[in-house]
Amino acid sequence: MASKKSSNSQFSRSSLASMSNEALCKLRDEIAAVLEGRAQSLRKELRRLTGSSAPSDGVKAAKVKRGNSAPKYRGPDGKTWAGRGARPRWLSNALEAGRTLDEFLVAPERDTA
Repeated sequence: MASKKSSNSQFSRSSLASMSNEALCKLRDEIAAVLEGRAQSLRKELRRLTGSSAPSDGVKAAKVKRGNSAPKYRGPDGKTWAGRGARPRWLSNALEAGRTLDEFLVAPERDTA
C-alpha cells in the first residue's frame, strides 16, 4: 500500500534542503514546541477521561522499594540465600554433590514472649 504525501505540507524535500542551517534549527525548535503542546493536551485529556491523577509533566512516581527478605536457606559456612533470583554457587555445588534443598532450610524463628 503506497503512502500519500500530505496535500497541506508547507515544505517539500527540496525546499528543506535549500534552507540554511539556522532556519532549519529554528523550524525544528518550532516543531518541538508544537509537538510538546499537543502531547500536554493529550495527557490532560487522557487524565480527564480516565480520572487518573498521574503527574502531568511525564515524571513517573517513585517505586516502592521492597526490603530485604529473610534468609530461607543457610549453608555450612554461614552463607545465606533468600530463595529469590539465581541459585547461589555454594548451594548448586551442594545439590550436585547429592545433598537436598531441605537440608539447608532455616528454621523459622518463634517468639518466646
